[in-house]
Amino acid sequence: MKINRRIFLQASAALALGRLSAPLRAAPESKSPLPVILATDIGDDIDDTWALGFLLNCRELSLKLVMTEYGKSVYRARILARFLQSTGRADIPIALGLDVEPHGEGPQAAWVKDYDLASYPGRVHTDGVGALIAAIMNSPRPVTLICIGPMPNIAAALEREPRIARRARFVGMDGSVRLGYGGSKTPCAEWNVKANPAAARKGLSADWDITITPLDTCGLVTLEGARYQRILNAGNTVAATVMENYRIWSQANQVAGQVADHSTVLFDTVAVYLAFAHRFCKMESLPLRVTDDGLTVMDHHAKKMDVATAWKNLDGFRDLLTHRLCGGA
Repeated sequence: MKINRRIFLQASAALALGRLSAPLRAAPESKSPLPVILATDIGDDIDDTWALGFLLNCRELSLKLVMTEYGKSVYRARILARFLQSTGRADIPIALGLDVEPHGEGPQAAWVKDYDLASYPGRVHTDGVGALIAAIMNSPRPVTLICIGPMPNIAAALEREPRIARRARFVGMDGSVRLGYGGSKTPCAEWNVKANPAAARKGLSADWDITITPLDTCGLVTLEGARYQRILNAGNTVAATVMENYRIWSQANQVAGQVADHSTVLFDTVAVYLAFAHRFCKMESLPLRVTDDGLTVMDHHAKKMDVATAWKNLDGFRDLLTHRLCGGA
């Protein structure tokens, strides 16, 4: 059930008083900034970095905590810390995820090789799962959890404190319904699900309101031409920091030549968008189940979720993404 702003604010008040007992149905496009938590495997694919920059420039969202996902917790936290500090947002706490595989670093390591996480002016939580739970349970308003990576920490948080599902809604970049990578007509096991199917199954069947962008929509988003050149030459701090990371990432992946004229596929930016608006997307309520091999298949016994299955206006989203990354309100 979709709700209007009045009912959303009633839910916020009920949460503040500890009375919320039904799963949260938070309305997109609220007129006041929505408190959000970002769970990210930043430092592997570059799209997480683009998504973070986009989120910071979205007036509709208020980032309360960012948590590393899927191992490499210190490496990922250093990227987050330097990015937030570089863009004047060191007020945002960082939470280190579980020390699970994979370990080590990744293609943005050169950007943080001299950065000491202890120098971050904001707070760094070593118990990331606990920090996530506390941020949700102690929030005076319902929280939107934006998950743009695999979900071992989300699963651990649900196991430790199941009540978070009644005090938050989930927006994720997950799955493949009718299209696969590159617009293929064959659905496939999308990475965020395939990397840890058991954790994804727990996250995508929990008792919270779920909205996802599968490959059907997020897999089609790139920036090139005039839009890309605007960002490349924007000069504002967020855009410059994104592009600095993109150059380093591209060099590490031996594709440095592409930085001059186009982005990679910006999967995760769509999840950030769906946290506050749906108007550019065709949304369907679909019952999806995660299989052991990481597929997201329709099953009438499975939990229903709001799924962005197609674009109504992909160019409209590209324009919005460009405008925000360039510092537009």
